[in-house]
Amino acid sequence: MHVLILGGTAEARDLAGLLAADPAPGWRVTSSLAGRVSTPRLPPGEVRVGGFGGAEGLAAWLTGHRVDALVDATHPFAAAMSRHAAEAAARTGVPLLVLRRPGWTPAPGDDWHDAGSLTEAAGLLPSLGRRVFLTTGRMGLAAFAALDELWFLVRSVEPPGEPAPSRTEVLLDRGPFTLAGERELLRRHRIDVVVTKDSGGAATAPKLLAAREARLPVLVVRRPPPPEGVRTVTTPEQARCWLTHPTP
Repeated sequence: MHVLILGGTAEARDLAGLLAADPAPGWRVTSSLAGRVSTPRLPPGEVRVGGFGGAEGLAAWLTGHRVDALVDATHPFAAAMSRHAAEAAARTGVPLLVLRRPGWTPAPGDDWHDAGSLTEAAGLLPSLGRRVFLTTGRMGLAAFAALDELWFLVRSVEPPGEPAPSRTEVLLDRGPFTLAGERELLRRHRIDVVVTKDSGGAATAPKLLAAREARLPVLVVRRPPPPEGVRTVTTPEQARCWLTHPTP
């Protein structure tokens, strides 16, 4: 069975590892990475890098490479890729599963503020603080570029591009992060508000606990919903079980 995993996440790598360690069903696993990170963490099995050319291109790839099952394990905010996967699966009849880690939920002591988009978050931000720890990734800085009165600490894996806020310090780093490290970061940079996407997972969650301990507001951008009508699971183990009898 040829399985195409749309990856780039820890869950995608873990699923590829599960399948690679269980050769009995005769898995052939191809992981597809978007190519936005120059030194990605590679999963076991075959790997392709780069886009497909939209839903039509992905459908052609599924057919041309005789893919039997498609797993969308992309980042929770990769809405366009998830939409293309659903459209390509519908065109070709290839069974599709969405693998998404659960989102974060606030706990007692949290001061969370909800935003539906990066643009909405930028509009709310000046009322919450002046020294911002921005952890929404390098691709969305344009939404905050006009906020010249605020200071930003931007953490990302790769250097961000333009446009960006005029008062910005860039921190290049990759998770997982520790609670002690996040506490020190907030203290050293005198952060008074944290901005994050609801990516979920444990790798970047310590910043939320550090913000809770420091009683800082956290502006959380809601994740987009998965495509309608597509089965969704939350763990690689559940995805592995589905792949034994994939259904559209």
